Amino acid sequence: MGKLSADHLIIGRSGLARALYDTVRDLPVISPHGHCDPEWFAADAPFSDPANLLIVPDHYVLRMLVSQGVRLEDMGVARRDGAPVETDPRAIWRRFAAQYHLFAGTPTRLWLDYTFETLFGLETPLGPETADATYDRIAACLAQDGFRPRALFGRFGIEVLATTEGALDPLEHHAAIRDSGWGGRVITTYRPDQVTDPEHEGFAGALDRLAEITGGETDTYAGYLEAHRVRRAQFRAHGATATDHGHPTADTADLFASDAAELYDRIRAGRAEPGDAGLFRAQMLTEMARMSAEDGMVMQIHPGSYRNHNAGVFRAFGRDKGFDVPTRTDYVTALRPLLNAVGMEPNLTVILFTLDESAYARELAPLAGAYPCLRLGPAWWFHDSPEGMRRFREMTTETAGFYNTVGFNDDTRAFPSIPARHDMARRVDCAYLAGLVDDGRLREAEAFGLARTLTVDLPRQAYRL
Repeated sequence: MGKLSADHLIIGRSGLARALYDTVRDLPVISPHGHCDPEWFAADAPFSDPANLLIVPDHYVLRMLVSQGVRLEDMGVARRDGAPVETDPRAIWRRFAAQYHLFAGTPTRLWLDYTFETLFGLETPLGPETADATYDRIAACLAQDGFRPRALFGRFGIEVLATTEGALDPLEHHAAIRDSGWGGRVITTYRPDQVTDPEHEGFAGALDRLAEITGGETDTYAGYLEAHRVRRAQFRAHGATATDHGHPTADTADLFASDAAELYDRIRAGRAEPGDAGLFRAQMLTEMARMSAEDGMVMQIHPGSYRNHNAGVFRAFGRDKGFDVPTRTDYVTALRPLLNAVGMEPNLTVILFTLDESAYARELAPLAGAYPCLRLGPAWWFHDSPEGMRRFREMTTETAGFYNTVGFNDDTRAFPSIPARHDMARRVDCAYLAGLVDDGRLREAEAFGLARTLTVDLPRQAYRL
């Protein structure tokens, strides 16, 4: 297939970059944040078919296809109203293959080519003429025991894989993994957005369900906060070391306890005033940070995505269908209440992500270069790409250094792409380190140590693994 896995683009410029990469290419994969389905590893059932493994659940793939006029219904995406959609995986695959040229130059293309070549042994490019042959090859592989989820987990060299579950998830699959005796480490992450965001659909019912799960009450603010503490402990019992917060902004607040209780009472009673939802989200980020300082769970904040931008697509298909768009994000002013409250706590780690690259050098690197609790998450989502990773290092290293970052995490639902994503990050980092050596800004011996540090040491430390 031409080996389009960025080998020459990223590594081939420098013999030192290649030497650095050779020391880290086979290190274990640390995947401390992502969205793989824990049921895959609990049941260890074969993946059903190429389309439902590689295309239907991948919003990176879907958004590109839709941008060129392909209908989600024709790619097998289920509708909320139960209306008919394409169910033949081979037909979905053929449509995808016919449009594969659209992905030229994108990281999605690099990930997929890498997966096709290294996992499934495909030797010819994907296109309309090869659609059926590639489908048959992948389907034949998926029927083998060596391509079941647990076998691939081992083959990919994964040391630990964190999934992400909502506050109301029963965690039954994580319990099944724990009780199965399997040696793979799959842990959960606490994502409480559905019970911290009053604008989340079904918020009132979610609060009732949170009370049921935790055996407490959510009628009062004090009871609501205690329910979070109980639920966090339940997640920790299933391996969680981190929380995750996908708020639209990085706004935080630190209200007096009485004012926070009054705000909660208005929202709980359905009497929210304009601005209450945003203020409550802001207050809850600070409350979650306080709890993290108490229980040691690492806090991740993922702001800056205008989610479900197309209302019609959201109504018809639900979340995560490719219509999330980056927005501008303020961190300096927004995070000040949280940082004034708990920013110097020794047991607190807050990992900041952004979709607003303009904030890297202006806001995020200076903040992380001062506050001991702050770390910078890697280039995320739309910037999880060779150029995006390079820009991240260039704009943050001079101010925050390397040790105020957390290495790489793939943040993916696409399980087969995990090796490709981590390999790409290792290549980019090694090329960047080699450039610093070439410029006389880093000793060569330091570069070899940092290559390993960025690959495995920092993610282990940052996520307390």
